[in-house]
Order: sequence, then C-alpha cells, then structure tokens
Amino acid sequence: MIRISAQEAIRGTIKQSPDDFVVEEIARNGFVLGRDTKVESADLSMEESASGKFAVFVMQKRDWNTMQAMKVIAKKVGRGIKSTSSAGTKDRASVSTQLCSIFGAQASRVATMHVKDITINGAWQSDVGVEMGDLLGNRFTVTVRDSDATDQKIAEIAKGLNGRFPNYFGEQRFGYRSNNADVGLAIMRGEFEKAATILLTDTTNERNLDSIEARDRLAKEMDFQKALDYFPQYLKYERMLLGYLARYPTDYANAIRQLPRQLSLMFVHSVEGLIFNREVEARINDFEIKPERGDLFCSPDQHGFPDMATVGSSRGRKPGENAFLVGNIIGYDTEELNEHERLILEEMGLSKDMFKIASMPELSCKGNYRVLFAPFTGFSCKISGSSASLFFSLPSGSYATALLNEFIKR
Repeated sequence: MIRISAQEAIRGTIKQSPDDFVVEEIARNGFVLGRDTKVESADLSMEESASGKFAVFVMQKRDWNTMQAMKVIAKKVGRGIKSTSSAGTKDRASVSTQLCSIFGAQASRVATMHVKDITINGAWQSDVGVEMGDLLGNRFTVTVRDSDATDQKIAEIAKGLNGRFPNYFGEQRFGYRSNNADVGLAIMRGEFEKAATILLTDTTNERNLDSIEARDRLAKEMDFQKALDYFPQYLKYERMLLGYLARYPTDYANAIRQLPRQLSLMFVHSVEGLIFNREVEARINDFEIKPERGDLFCSPDQHGFPDMATVGSSRGRKPGENAFLVGNIIGYDTEELNEHERLILEEMGLSKDMFKIASMPELSCKGNYRVLFAPFTGFSCKISGSSASLFFSLPSGSYATALLNEFIKR
C-alpha cells in the first residue's frame, strides 16, 4: 500500500505479545473503556432496568478474538452465541476492552463468571442490547519492539501526516491467505466452482504444512469424499464445504451456502474493500487528499471524528476547512460514482449492479460511505531504549495497522 508520509519510516515490529497492542473502546458519549477500569452504566449514559432482558457488560480480554470470547461467556451463562452482540470486533493478538451484551442472561452471572484472560469490568441489566457500531472509536497503546525510533523521527512523520492517514481497509478484511477478494469476485460473477476451489486449494500465504499438503492433494485429486479423511480438523469451514460436496459433487453454490452468512458476506465485502483501497492509492498519487468540487465529503463531529450523517456533495456546498474527503464503498445502491471509482471498476471488469447477486441474493451489498483519509487524535510517543510506545485514538472502522504503516517499515 502507498504511504502518504514523505518521511522515512522507522524499523520495528508490533504484536510480539498481546500486551504490546492495547485497544480500549471509546463509547458513543466519549467515555473510554479503560484497561483494568471498572465501568458503570452511568459512565456510558446508559439506563439500567432490573427487569431488562439484556445483560450489558464491558469485557476485557487478552489473546482472545471477540467471537471466541463471547461464545465462551455465553456458554457459561447458559446462552448460545446467537444471543450475543458487541459494539465492535477486536483482534486476538491484543489486550482489548469492549462493550457487549447477551440476550436472556443475568448480569450478575456474567459479572461473576471466570474464564482465563477474560475480565468483566462492569455488568448491568438493560432493556436495550448492544449493536454493532455502538461506539465512537478506539484508543490504542501500541509498543514497537526492536525499533530505531527517535522522538524526532516520530514527530516528523506525525507532522507530515497533519492529523490524517490513508484509511485503508486492513489485512484482516482480505484474509490471512489474501484471497477473500478472489473468492468474492468469483461469487459475483456466478463462478461458484472457482470460488469453492480457491477456498479449498489455494495455498497462498499458507504456513501450516498439514494445510499445504491437504490443499495440494485436493487440487490434484479433487476427490471430496477422500479429502474428508485427510483435511485437518481445524480447517472447519473447508470441511463444511467438503462434507456437502462429498454428497453433491457439482453443487458448488449450495456448498458455499453451508458457510456462515457473515463469513460469505466478507468475501463480497473484501471486493468492496479492494476497490476502496485502490481509490485511496489513486488519490495519494494525484495529491487529492482534501475534497474538491464534486467530491463527497463530511464534517467532523465534536470529537474531531467524521460525522457520516453529514455526507454530501461539494457541488452544492463548500466543504469546511476540516472536512473529510469521502469515497463510496460501492454496492448496487451507490448513487453516483466518481471518476476514480468508474476507472477502477472498468479495470476490474465490474459494475455496481454486479453487487446485486441474483443467484445468491443473501450476499448482495447495497454500498455505503467511508472517509478516504481518517483522523488520528491524541497522538504521543514514548521512547524507552529499543522500544517505542505510540498512543492515539481512531474513529470506529479505521484500522490501527493502516496508521502504523505510515510510521513503521513493514
């Protein structure tokens, strides 16, 4: 990905330990769910209800991803994973705090349950559960190890960014094998055999030897029944496909339907993300960092983060000095494409109508908006020997790794 900063990046590595990557959610009212800090409903301007059907709680986890942690907690209180929700998702390789809820659970049971490396920093009963997106942003403390950072180097990079960085979708969106978009494109084109084959046999970036051997063998033999005998148990989604294809060897569309819908949606979302990232790169190359005539833009909110409710075109009104340049996350309902977006779609052989997937309508995507260059606030740095600690806050949906790419050679 293209950097926006003209300053030379520092050397260093991140996430050597989960404690090197601390993520604390910022609630909608601006309150930070601090690490090891007790939180009450009043802190978040939320109302309690003794008869409420939701247990709302602040979860602190270390070396757990959000879904796994929620599944374990739900089981502890006698509920299923479908009864859970959270304001956002957090990486496994981190120490993170986040607002969550479980329908039909008692807050007192959530507060007193015990799971290694999971702490409940507050819990209460409520009539209203937590929904995805119920947060303003996240506050980060990132420790860079084996670094050549100096105060001057960090200050120069930060100054060059002037408070904004390329709002790329991060690597998580594209999968550890970096093939989510390839699968998504195949689905959008109705090439379901190709989509399933990529999911099952592609070894790009695969590091586990058992997985590589299994995928390579299947690519040669394409015997789905036999593959069930040697595909590793931990490749559970691949085994879902294989189990179906062993019974119905040519029904690739319905094989893909065996996967959780949220996972399958991520394939199409990754295509949206790929298009968006290419627009960010095009804007950097053309020095188009701020909204110009005809561009979409939005205003900052009281915290200095983008207020997406104010998105509009600069044709009819002039953007303010601090306005954010906005791009489309393209879907079938996207109203108007800019010149960059039209060119990228043309190069990829796509149209916005292709995001309405007639043969698999449950994966269709309407589209949305996203700022192309996002703000980072509260930035500071502390150097200690060969380690540098970076402190900053980002709006919801922005990836810390995208900002860190401006500072660290990767």
